[in-house]
Amino acid sequence: MFVAIILFIIAGLAEIGGGYLVWLWIREARPLWYGIVGSIILIGYGIIPTLQAFPSFGRVYAAYGGVFVILAVLWGWWVDKRSPDMYDWIGAAFCLVGVAIMLWAPRQG
Repeated sequence: MFVAIILFIIAGLAEIGGGYLVWLWIREARPLWYGIVGSIILIGYGIIPTLQAFPSFGRVYAAYGGVFVILAVLWGWWVDKRSPDMYDWIGAAFCLVGVAIMLWAPRQG
């Protein structure tokens, strides 16, 4: 499970970081290389989740979505300097519970 969590975190940071660089290039008139580097990172993001050991594509991406939400809240707090409010934390906690249920609930067959 440790490897799964690390892969989710790496994928999330690649998606958010790559998207952030593209955002800076387009929305804040940063140099073109921001967009190029961001796009390359986003390609890496597309590959990272495929390294998961879970057999179901849909389940992996659904669970990753919950991790992404948490990472996005933290990114906004640490990088954009926008403090999350109580509702951001509550929503992130619900996402974390959802991820745990999807990945580790006992299943038949």
